[in-house]
Amino acid sequence: MRLRTLGGTGIKVSPYCLGTMMFGAWGNPDHEESVRIIHEALDAGINFVDTADVYSYGESEEIVGKALRGRRDAVVLATKAHASMGDDPNMSGASRRWLVREVENSLRRLGTDYIDLYQVHRPDPATDIDETLGALSDLVRAGKVRAIGSSTFPAEQIVEAQWVAERRGHVRFRCEQPPYSILARGVEAAVLPTCARYGMGVIVWSPLAGGWLSGKYRAGRDVDMSRGRPARLPQRFDPALPGNTRKFDAVGSLIDVAAGAGCSLVHLALAFVAAHPAVTSAIIGPRTMEQLTDMLAGSAVALDDAVLDRIDAIVPPGSNLNPADSGWVPPALSDALARRRPSHDRGAA
Repeated sequence: MRLRTLGGTGIKVSPYCLGTMMFGAWGNPDHEESVRIIHEALDAGINFVDTADVYSYGESEEIVGKALRGRRDAVVLATKAHASMGDDPNMSGASRRWLVREVENSLRRLGTDYIDLYQVHRPDPATDIDETLGALSDLVRAGKVRAIGSSTFPAEQIVEAQWVAERRGHVRFRCEQPPYSILARGVEAAVLPTCARYGMGVIVWSPLAGGWLSGKYRAGRDVDMSRGRPARLPQRFDPALPGNTRKFDAVGSLIDVAAGAGCSLVHLALAFVAAHPAVTSAIIGPRTMEQLTDMLAGSAVALDDAVLDRIDAIVPPGSNLNPADSGWVPPALSDALARRRPSHDRGAA
């Protein structure tokens, strides 16, 4: 694979990044098979591996650590922190207290003494970004982390983080990891242009839209809502919801586009995200060796303008067919109390 530079870090990464969310209890519980999948990806030319502390609550990091024994120096290793890792309310978020503690836990699980890319998994409205960047900068200067990034941050918070880093003398976020697929194109409007403006790398997650662009979820087929992602995230899969109905319709049309382009729907989806000039690498998250083999087989697929125009006609640029696929909802929208004055203050002006 032809390597790309991750933002302005000088770090060279493959255009596909191996995502490991499906290794462990959340997906494939067979550690040895998961290790074999990781080795197969590395042997195929992928040098970029992304995980997170919360994936199977540390189990994914442990599997990655096993797989990288003897191969660590040839791999660009990324992980993330933010989600809750226990009952203690301070075992989550982006506070200095938690990040300094959790990076040590990730280093232990990964069996390494440094992390190439340490990312804040989601925005943390409770923590000043100055506090977060200060802690991450200290981790970089201590040699425990090489570069830092954000994940699923809205454009305005990406800009704020860049400004705070410059004004306070902190290490700055060098990449963003947003959700991006044919079905979830919202980041095209502001996030991707903002990253390009600041010279940030972009590592996109869920290019297959959680399996929708594998062809697994299609009109006329029963969707099993009792296990896996549909059970955990019904808002993204329940066929009764209007946003998901729109996805069913789009998938049917995209299957025809893929056939016309001479490729599978999976290969169409991966080639689409890789075609955006702001995208550095697309995260592929296989659960089985067969899935990895299929994804790798499409690495040479390139889409011409006619195909991209047909995709634009099905899913307009900058739009999410289902708003639930945005990956993060700000408290200003998710918390009704953030939008309403106390009842005693609602008198007429």
